[in-house]
Amino acid sequence: MGNKLKGRDLIKIGFPKNNSINIAIGQINRYRKREKKQKILDEAKEVLLHPEKFEGNAIWGKVAEGLIKPVEVRMHQLKNTRAPFSIYGEDEIDEQAKFQLYDALKLPIAVAGALMPDAHSGYGLPIGGVLATDNAVIPYGVGVDIGCRMCLTIYPIKASYLEGKRQQLENILKEHTQFGMYETHQKRMDHAIFEDPAFSDIPLLKRLKGKAYNQLGSSGGGNHFVEFGAVSIQDENNEWDLDIGEYMGLLSHSGSRGLGANIAKHYTYLATKQCPLPKQVQHLAWLDLNTHDGMEYWLAMNLAGEYAKACHDNIHERIGKLLGAKAIAKIENHHNFAWKEEVAGVERIVHRKGATPAAKGELGIIPGSMTAPGFIVRGLGNAGSLQSASHGAGRVHSRRACKNKFTGSDVKKQLKLHDVSLIGGGVDEAPMAYKDIQKVMNSQQELVEVIGTFTPKIVRMDK
Repeated sequence: MGNKLKGRDLIKIGFPKNNSINIAIGQINRYRKREKKQKILDEAKEVLLHPEKFEGNAIWGKVAEGLIKPVEVRMHQLKNTRAPFSIYGEDEIDEQAKFQLYDALKLPIAVAGALMPDAHSGYGLPIGGVLATDNAVIPYGVGVDIGCRMCLTIYPIKASYLEGKRQQLENILKEHTQFGMYETHQKRMDHAIFEDPAFSDIPLLKRLKGKAYNQLGSSGGGNHFVEFGAVSIQDENNEWDLDIGEYMGLLSHSGSRGLGANIAKHYTYLATKQCPLPKQVQHLAWLDLNTHDGMEYWLAMNLAGEYAKACHDNIHERIGKLLGAKAIAKIENHHNFAWKEEVAGVERIVHRKGATPAAKGELGIIPGSMTAPGFIVRGLGNAGSLQSASHGAGRVHSRRACKNKFTGSDVKKQLKLHDVSLIGGGVDEAPMAYKDIQKVMNSQQELVEVIGTFTPKIVRMDK
């Protein structure tokens, strides 16, 4: 009967002549094409007879869904009116970022939105965009670098140590941090994250597990960093009972690496196929969380978020051992994620693309640039911002504009002025690329309160 399984083979065993055949062929070609044809047909027959038994199954769940309640594929139009929204620091935000939010607010699934003061234009949602939706998740509303994370460890070491041991600390970052697409640690460390059943249950994640293992404890390119700096605690009622004063800290910023990027690419493709939209908003295609793909993306997204945390844990564990110091405080938060949260008393899906969660009492770190201070903050739970704040200073110049506008000499002058050592890094991450962090913080005083600051002194970035 030939080795390659075709649609007519499925029709012969009783499959209806509808899209369930295309779905089945797609799943088989993607995940089972090396297996014997008869074995696959026997399984397909069982799915046809008892589809309810296969709901949620990694391979056959989507086929079962096509037999029981097919996903309705139809062109969606934008509404004429926007969902309610708030903008913070509006005068400092470019018009394109605002228009991207306005388009998102007209999606049929949009419930509410907000724009943070560090906002600038991106793909899908703007960076600094927050969007609450009704039981739907937008892969590009989450972003490519899923679960991108800030992590700050504070050590019981005086900040003056940064100057006295600068050379040794520079060497630690040079030799024990890895950046970009190809650098990995020679000595691998395991992590409980790889025992997560999603790595075996979801075929895409199964394929990506090796890459994730290799990249554990490494950081991405672009604006990702690991840096030593001076932590100034200013709130005597802080959560760690630390005395007001200055300490040495380690701050890292990175996400879910190739794992997150591949998840974003795969499920964005599926979303665009299932949710056709007008061209200007096609990046905002969504997955219904009641569908097989929607539920699977939600599991994959959460795994990517946990993996990003594992990478930071690994970085801080390695460096802590080299310092011979135990942490006295650790603060972390992530962006580029979606959460199930109550909005006006109803559970919604809240996307924060480049925005920090800032629920009442929730801790976070908002960095500036390689020469500007970052802020340790406590959320105020502002409903207008959907309990969010900025995730940084935000760019005022694009990467391309920086390369045309600034030189390496310009960057060196700024580094010298602020007494900062830089390992790696390019002109595209020049301090001048970013907005004034003080202005950004002034624009969100109703969103967060400041506990302390982190001032970078030794910065490691991708070459």
